[in-house]
Amino acid sequence: MSNKIIIAVTGASGSIYAQLMLNKLVKLKDQYEAVGIVMSKNAKEVWQTELGNDSYNDYPFPFYEKTDFTAPFASGSARYNTMIVVPCSMGTLGRIAAGVSDDLITRSADVVLKERRKLILMVRETPYNLIHIRNMETVTLAGGIICPATPSYYSLPTTIEELAETVVDRALDLAGLDLQTYRWGAEK
Repeated sequence: MSNKIIIAVTGASGSIYAQLMLNKLVKLKDQYEAVGIVMSKNAKEVWQTELGNDSYNDYPFPFYEKTDFTAPFASGSARYNTMIVVPCSMGTLGRIAAGVSDDLITRSADVVLKERRKLILMVRETPYNLIHIRNMETVTLAGGIICPATPSYYSLPTTIEELAETVVDRALDLAGLDLQTYRWGAEK
């Protein structure tokens, strides 16, 4: 199966993670067959608030509305094998954990889980309450991967972008993409 990736962007704070993820996917275009994007309305508003622009319109990937159940990745037969939700709100996590497929994001996550493919949720909240933790447990038991948007510091990042990239690179590693990034124990 060739690599087909779904990127879902929800309204959680952390638009920088989505922006850097899309930037990296543009550069890694030889490592996948397709990328499909779905963004919530809140995600667009948060992006504009946090990043001060609407540059999400500038990417060369097809975008799908949250209500578009004709999107190819709404069905397992399209064989999209990886979904990354970046950032993942706790509401989206909860709907995925409960199996509520009321929009294209949650339907796609449901499809990825039922097909035993890779679902990576870059959850963005602090602190977690017990409901969040139990929802993360449920998704993990169903085969999903919880990849909190928690940056690492051992690479000695010097900018906000470098700090956020430590999370984005980790998620892309989990997705199986080959990228040049700092590795523990490597010289900087």
